[in-house]
Amino acid sequence: MVEDKKTHKITELMFKPKYIRNIGIVAHIDHGKTTMTDSLLAGAGMISEDLAGKLLVMDFHEDEKARGITIDSANVNMVHSVEGKDYLVNLIDTPGHVDFSGEVTRAMRATDGAIVLVDAAEGMMPQTETVLRQALRERVKPTLFINKVDRLIKELKLNPQEIQNRLLKTIDSVNKFILSIASKECKSWLVGVKEGSVTFGSAKDRWAMSIPFMQKTNLSFKDVIDAYENNKLEEMAKKAPLYTIIMNMVVKHLPDPIEAQVYRIPKIWHGDIESEEGQALKNCDPKGPVIFVPTKIVIDKHAGEVAGGRLFSGSIKKGQELWMNMAKKTVRVQQVNVYRGSRRLIIDEAPAGNIVGVVGLTGVSAGETVSSEKVEPFEALKHMFEPVVTTSIEAKKPADLPKLISVLKQIGKEDPTIKIEINEETGQHLLSGMGELHLDVVANRIKTEKGVDISTSPPIVVYRETITKPSRTFEGRSPNKHNVFFLQVEPLENAVYKAIKDGEIPEVKIKKKDENLSKILTSLGVSHDEAKQYKEVYRDCVLCDKTRGIVHIGEVIEMVMAAFEQVVDSGILAKEPCMKMKVSLMDTKLHEDAIHRGPAQVLPAVRDSLRLAMQDARPLMFEPLQNILIEAPFRFIGEVTKTIQSKRGQLLSMDQEGEHLSAKAKLPVSEMIGLSNELRGATEGRATFFITNQLFAPVPKDLQEKIIRQIRQRKGIES
Repeated sequence: MVEDKKTHKITELMFKPKYIRNIGIVAHIDHGKTTMTDSLLAGAGMISEDLAGKLLVMDFHEDEKARGITIDSANVNMVHSVEGKDYLVNLIDTPGHVDFSGEVTRAMRATDGAIVLVDAAEGMMPQTETVLRQALRERVKPTLFINKVDRLIKELKLNPQEIQNRLLKTIDSVNKFILSIASKECKSWLVGVKEGSVTFGSAKDRWAMSIPFMQKTNLSFKDVIDAYENNKLEEMAKKAPLYTIIMNMVVKHLPDPIEAQVYRIPKIWHGDIESEEGQALKNCDPKGPVIFVPTKIVIDKHAGEVAGGRLFSGSIKKGQELWMNMAKKTVRVQQVNVYRGSRRLIIDEAPAGNIVGVVGLTGVSAGETVSSEKVEPFEALKHMFEPVVTTSIEAKKPADLPKLISVLKQIGKEDPTIKIEINEETGQHLLSGMGELHLDVVANRIKTEKGVDISTSPPIVVYRETITKPSRTFEGRSPNKHNVFFLQVEPLENAVYKAIKDGEIPEVKIKKKDENLSKILTSLGVSHDEAKQYKEVYRDCVLCDKTRGIVHIGEVIEMVMAAFEQVVDSGILAKEPCMKMKVSLMDTKLHEDAIHRGPAQVLPAVRDSLRLAMQDARPLMFEPLQNILIEAPFRFIGEVTKTIQSKRGQLLSMDQEGEHLSAKAKLPVSEMIGLSNELRGATEGRATFFITNQLFAPVPKDLQEKIIRQIRQRKGIES
C-alpha cells in the first residue's frame, strides 16, 4: 500500500517539470558516492535509516559488493520533501574508477545537475577532475559535497579553524578547475559556500551541513567535533540529517528540466533549433514529438532490452511506434518504467523532462536517438578515454560458442565503451576496454552471471596509425572503370584535433551548412572556404569535399563517407584505427547512370585512392600513453622512480608533503600491464596510482617495425 502511494506520487510529479531534478552523483573512487546515495534513499523512505551507508543499495551486482567499488551506473526515482513541497529526484549513482568512466559520460547525457563528492582529507583527485570535465562538457551544472569530514577530526585531529581552512582550500581548487575548463556559458557555475551550493559532512555517519543551515540552526564545527569526541553521532544525524541538507542544495542550486534544456539542447543537439522539434526540445514540451535518448541498456531475462534514458520532448506510452534514427528501424513501446533501485515499476505514460526505462526498443544502443518521426540525431556520446587494451576470448566448450556470441552482443549494448570484434569462423573474439580491470570485470561476468566458461589471452594494447606529411593527389578507379575519385591526405591541424578531443567539435556527418561549426573552425585558423567543405568528423579524423560543380556528388557523398570510415577504422600499416588525419576529396568523375555508381563501385575506388595517399604521406604508428599520479610514503621514492624508468616511463614531477610522496609520470600503456602489482611489491603494498589523462605519441623509431610486425602476425595479415 505504501509502495502504491509512492509510485502514485512519482507519477503525479512527473507531470510537474518545475518540481523535477535530474541529477548524477560523481566522484573519484572511494570518495563515498554509493554510501551517500543510501542516505538519500533513506530520506525518501525507501530504506531504513539505520541501514543507510551499510546496504550500498545501488551496487546491484555481486562483483560490485565483492570488489567494494561501483562498476555500473544505477538509476533511482525518488520523492523528497523540501520546505513543505514534494520534488521528484531522478538520481544516477555513477562509478569512480577510471576504467568505468564511460558510465559517467552516459549518465551526464541524461542529467541536468551533478553532486560532485570530494574526500575532505584527500581533496581533489584525478578522477574528480575527469568527472567534472565530463559534466561541464554536457552542460551539467555542478554542486559540491565535501565528504568524510570525520577524517579531519579523527585522523588529522584538526581544530575548527583548521577544518574550515581545509574545506576552503578544496572549494578553491574545485572552482579553479571549473574556471580553467568551462566554456563561457558555464563560467558562472562556480560553487559557493555562502549561498549553499557547497555542503560538507560524513555520508557514513549520515550528517551534513551548509553555511545557510549553520546560520539558521546555530550549529558549528565545535558541535561536530563534540559529537565525535562524546559519541553523539546519532544525535548529530538527527540535528543535521544528510538527506535534508543535500536535497535543499539540489532543489535550490540545480536546474529543473525546463530551465536546463534551454542551454543544454544547443550544445548536445545540432539540428535546426527553429524547427518544430528544435523548439519542442528547447522548451521540454510534453506535447511535442517524442525524442528519447537511451543512456543505459540493461538486458532483463524477463523483459529483454530495457533502455534507461532521458525523454527530452513529447510523451511516451505503451503501444507507440517510434523510429530509431541510427539503427533506421521502427519499434513499438511495450512498457514504460520508473526505477526504484534494482526494481522497475510499470507506469502508463511519461512526459518530457523525465528519466525513464523503456521496453520494446529492440536492437537499441546507448546514445541512439529514438523519436516519433525522423529527426537529426543527438551528438554522439564522447568518452574521455578510449578502449586501448584488448584481450582475446574463447569459449572452452565448442557447444557454448553460439551462447558466447549472443552474450558478447549483449555486453556491447550494456557497455558501449567495450569494443567487441566477433569472428564466427575462428571462434576467437576480441574485447577492447579501458584497462585491465575493465576487461577483468567483463570476463568475470561472462563466467559468473552469463554462465559461459571462457579462456582469455593476456591483454594486448590497441595502437593508432597516422601520417606525418601531406600526400600527393591519388586516384582510385571503380571496378567497372566508369568512376574515378581523386583524394589527398594530410595531418590534421593541432588546434582542430584538440577541439575534437575536447568535444568542442562534435563527431558527426555534416549534412547542411553548419554556421556554428564554421565559426569554431575559423576561430581555430581554418579558412572560411575550407570550413564550409567539412563533410564528416569521425574518430579524430576529418573528411572535406573540395570538389566543384560535380552534378551527382550529393548521391555518392554518403558512400564516400562510408569508405572513409572503413579506412579510418583499419589503417594501412597493421589495420589499427587511424587518428589526426584530414582527407580531402579533390575531384571525381562519375558515370551519368546511377546504376553504374552504386556502393560496389564507389567504396573500393575511394578506399584504394585513400590508402595510396596514406602510403605516400609517411605513415607512422602511435602508441597510447597514460599520465598517472602515484601516491606512496616518501621513503619509497627510489623504488617508485626505478619502477617508472623500467617501464619506458617519464617522471614529470614529484611533490612531498610531510612523509607523503605524489609523483606524476607518463607511461606507455603497453608497459603498464601489471603495474599496480609491481608498484605494490616494490613499496610493501603502500603505493597506489590513478590515471589522469590519456594521449597518443609516436612509437620510438627503433620499435616501429617490430611492433607493426607483431600486430600483423597476431592478426594474420600477410606481409
